[in-house]
Amino acid sequence: YNNKIKIDFSVNTNPLGMPVEVKKALADHITDFELYPDSECRDVRKNLSKYEGISRYMKPANILCGAGASDLIYRLCYVLQPKRVLLCAPTFSEYEKAVEMYGGKIVYHELQEEEDFRLTPRILNDINSEVDMLFLCNPNNPTGAMIDARLLLEITMACSMNNVFLVLDECFLPLTNRESSLKHFSIDVRSAVLKAFTKTYAMAGLRFGYLIAANDGIISECEKAGPCWNVSVPAQIAALAAMKCTNYIENARSIIETERPFLQDALREIGFKVFKSDANFILFKTKEDLQLQKNLAKRGILIRNCYNFKGLNDLYYRVSVKTHEENLKLIKALQNG
Repeated sequence: YNNKIKIDFSVNTNPLGMPVEVKKALADHITDFELYPDSECRDVRKNLSKYEGISRYMKPANILCGAGASDLIYRLCYVLQPKRVLLCAPTFSEYEKAVEMYGGKIVYHELQEEEDFRLTPRILNDINSEVDMLFLCNPNNPTGAMIDARLLLEITMACSMNNVFLVLDECFLPLTNRESSLKHFSIDVRSAVLKAFTKTYAMAGLRFGYLIAANDGIISECEKAGPCWNVSVPAQIAALAAMKCTNYIENARSIIETERPFLQDALREIGFKVFKSDANFILFKTKEDLQLQKNLAKRGILIRNCYNFKGLNDLYYRVSVKTHEENLKLIKALQNG
């Protein structure tokens, strides 16, 4: 990490940072760090069931905690051993890495720039009995595009009919105004929802994610697939404290809903092509190689170049939506070249 960086727009976490209550809980329980963590995360799973509002039909046995969402992506691929996996391009690169690590082949559904890289009903043509698994990121990373609710329902039905295991990654969803799919669709035994506190509560360094699946057999197998004690004591303490911070997410959403259009308009005025986003980050494109990441880093500002996302190149950049003061600093730095 470059200690000269003063504002990091490359990390798309909550603009409010980690809640004070979480920091206090960590400080108050620092002596507990000497102990081994609960390998089954019993308190955390019990509270997650209530936190997600799914306790009516979802037990702690249907939830698995991990060291961030990426840990659980790899475990799922190890347990299910999918041979052909459908992925959007561009999307989060860890899906591809995890699938290929366990011998799976990737089938790409290429999102179109002229459609703001948004998912359309065309994906239904690619969901067939030859595909074993589909990863969907909602909202998608790095585009920020949400999946239309009706289309998502059609996708879940198509996956069910074709015996395709659907993994719905909702790590960024709490920072949007859309409710979790868990409240709208009954996830069946061939699907799972992936979540994390990394983005929601700005806990990237603590590594806490969780997987929700109706099939508790898959949860059990995924649990066996990872090392014991991989969710640390600090991560469990932080997760329990974060779930009590009820107004925190609403306050963050309020900032994002105000600042995202401001930042998008400002980026357009500078001359960039800005893609429609529903999330706490924005994808934009330059007309030529401006070396933005390198030039901004000299001014203490870090942004994400998207050259390593399949379907994009080094003309694309992603920036997170931060506070108004921070966003102004970014815009000023970009205006000055």
